[in-house]
Formats: sequence, C-alpha cells, structure tokens
Amino acid sequence: MMAAKSGLSAVVIERHHDVGGGCTHWGTIPSKALRHAVKVLSDFGQDPLLREFRNQIKVSFPQLMGNAHRVIEQQVAMRRRFYERNRVPVIAGQARFTGPHALEISANGQPPKRIRAKHIIVAAGSRPYRPVDVDFNHPRVVDSDTILQLSHTPHTITIYGAGVIGCEYASIFVKLGCKVNLINTQDRLLSFLDDEITEALSYHLREQGVIVRHNEQHARIEARTDDVILHLKSGRKIKSDVLLWANGRTGNSDALAAEAAGLVPNSRGQLKVNAFFQTEIPHIYAVGDISGPPALASAAYDQGRFAVEHILGHAADAARFKLLPSGIYTIPEISSVGATERELQDAGVPYEMGHSQFKSLARAQMTGETVGMLKILFHADTLEILGVHCFGDRASEIVHIGQTVMANAQLNNLRYFINTTFNYPTMAEAYRVAAHNGLNRLA
Repeated sequence: MMAAKSGLSAVVIERHHDVGGGCTHWGTIPSKALRHAVKVLSDFGQDPLLREFRNQIKVSFPQLMGNAHRVIEQQVAMRRRFYERNRVPVIAGQARFTGPHALEISANGQPPKRIRAKHIIVAAGSRPYRPVDVDFNHPRVVDSDTILQLSHTPHTITIYGAGVIGCEYASIFVKLGCKVNLINTQDRLLSFLDDEITEALSYHLREQGVIVRHNEQHARIEARTDDVILHLKSGRKIKSDVLLWANGRTGNSDALAAEAAGLVPNSRGQLKVNAFFQTEIPHIYAVGDISGPPALASAAYDQGRFAVEHILGHAADAARFKLLPSGIYTIPEISSVGATERELQDAGVPYEMGHSQFKSLARAQMTGETVGMLKILFHADTLEILGVHCFGDRASEIVHIGQTVMANAQLNNLRYFINTTFNYPTMAEAYRVAAHNGLNRLA
C-alpha cells in the first residue's frame, strides 16, 4: 500500500485463499483472541459478585475459538478493502522465482501466470518447525497452527518448548482448567527477558498449576489411541491427552525456488538481509519472519514500510528498530523495551532501577488485576531511561509510554515521569511511582 501511495506499480501475491498471512489466520490474531476469551471466562469465575453463576457457565474450546473466527473475518475484510482502495491487485497462487526479476504464480486449475518486477519484497512468513520423527498426522499431536482446530477441551496437555508460544498456550490452557506440563529445553523461561520478569512468570505459572520442567530434551513421542506419551532423554515419561509441539519455527522459503534468483536460504529457511532488509541480491528484499528475528508482526509492518522507503530512495533510518517493544500475551502479560539488567551489568553501565507494584495502584485494586509490576532501568548519573519492563494486566499497552520517552532524546530522563501529571486512577501512574522509587535508591 505504501508503494502504491508513492506512485509505484505494486502487486501482492497470496497463496492462501484470504489475505492476512500467518499473523491473521494462524498466529497472532486467533491466539490472542482466544486468550482474551479465556481470560474473560476466568475473570467471571473469580468475581465474587458472580459467584452464584459460576457453575452455570460451561464453555468448550471450539466455542471459545468462535470469538477468534469473528475477529479474523473482520481483519480479512478490512485488509481487502485497503488493497482495493489503493488499487493494489491481489493475485491468488504460489509464487516462485524463475529469475532475479521474474516470478511464476501457480494456482489450482489455472495456467501459470508470469510477472516481472524491478523490485521484489519477500514476506512469506514462517510456520512451526516439524521434526521428521514426530507424527503430526496423529490427532493427539499438534503444533501452534493445528491446535486452533481442536474439537474439544483436553483434560491434560503437554507443551514441548517453553518459548513465547509455549508460555502463552500454557497460561491459556491452565486457565481453562487443564493440567499443563510445560517442557523447557533450556534452564530458564524466556531467557531474552529481564531475569526478574521471567522469575515472576515462572512463579505465577506454577502457582496456577503449570508443571514446568527445565533442561529436558525429547527422545521420542508415542502417540496412542487414548493418549500420547512424551519420552524424554532424562528417562521421564509424560502422559497427556494432547501434545503441543512448540519448539521452533521455519521460514516459508522452500516453495519459492529462491536459488533461481541467486538466493540461498539458511538451515531455518530464512533469507539473510542487511540493515535495509536487502538480500544478497540488492533489488530483492525480505521482511517479517522469513528474514529472522525478532519475528514479530509489529516489526514486520515497519520492515515492509522501511524496505519501500529504501526502494524509493528516501533516507530510511534503521535506528527505529533499536527500540522494538516485545509483547508476550501470557496471563498476565509481559512487555519490555530496551536493555535488561543482565545486559547493563555485562556492559558495565552504572544503572539503578525503580519499581511500582500493581497491588499498590488504585486502578489495579478496582479491577482486581493486582498481580504485576513496572520496572524502570535508568542511568545512575544521567537518569536516562535504559529499559522498561512490565509484567501484569495491559503490560503490552503500558510499555509504550516508556518507549515514547526513550525514543525522544529531549524527554528521556527519569524526572519526566515525576514532572508529568498522570490521570488518577490509572495504570499509567505506575511510571510516576516507579520513578520516585528509583530516585529514592540513588545515593
């Protein structure tokens, strides 16, 4: 759309029957809509005002997914309107390279179409990694795409892989009343996050009933008629109704015939890019999951626009990607931007921190969402904000206040939060509380 608005002739090639990609149909939108529905159901059950109705509400997994399907339909319709309004044709079919500037598009029952372009942006996304020794055809073995098609609410579920997707689904299913086994191949959850945040997540998952096992590797999977057994190399055997494999993702490059354009995907199916998202062939760009980390829908939007800015010859500043926020939709949410304590310690940066516990905020007390905290890391001498980490309800929204301040060199100072008047009562005032807490720590 940005290319079309800027006067370029642009076309989208989509292999799925609807626009929107993996984010809309199998990833972000359905899983977050499911999470919202589960949280509403859980909050209803815990509300003391509604205690007498608690046992009258029985909702199955497919019924909860109904909300997700409604949101997907709205997103697809909206995106189609955007393409139509901007006069961007959408060609249905699977594209593959036949040369550096040439693509062939195949669709069932139709002769192949061939197009040429001065510039090509590959945004083919990714899919769950499927090891060859795991039988995903068995109904009790699913990945993060096929789990959305479950026809029932399982009594027990084992999740292999404790990354973002694994942790999100663990918090969803435990809220549904399932017994959840979360198998982590590493020694701690989400090691890229601040240590204090991951410790809080681990504590609350366990408090809700999730059994977390660290440093485990799968040996084999025994899928049977009535259950599935995960055999671990440690000798443990874990039986459950369903096994969710959530260990890694693969870029969707295998059907692109990228070699015909002079490109060679890596072992994870990703295309190597430079700071401008150009591949080794300068007029071919790659954005989103297929270009590697951070593999976030929010980042993919900006990467696509950034690539078009570069094609147009505009001064595209890659600095915008230095302050990417991460949003993890566990229950409660996690979001962060900037450096972690470990990173600041390793770099020898003199820093201090300020805390605000949600249980002390009037708004949190009103809503009952008292679990969580806001943590601000700042330079001990200059008071520059270096990192913001949030755990709790609406964390993915709250973090943007800190992100905005950090991105503005004139505002980026801890005193900004003290000298700014926040609405009361709000969750945003956690910044004021944390800033005062941080100043009190300084010698």
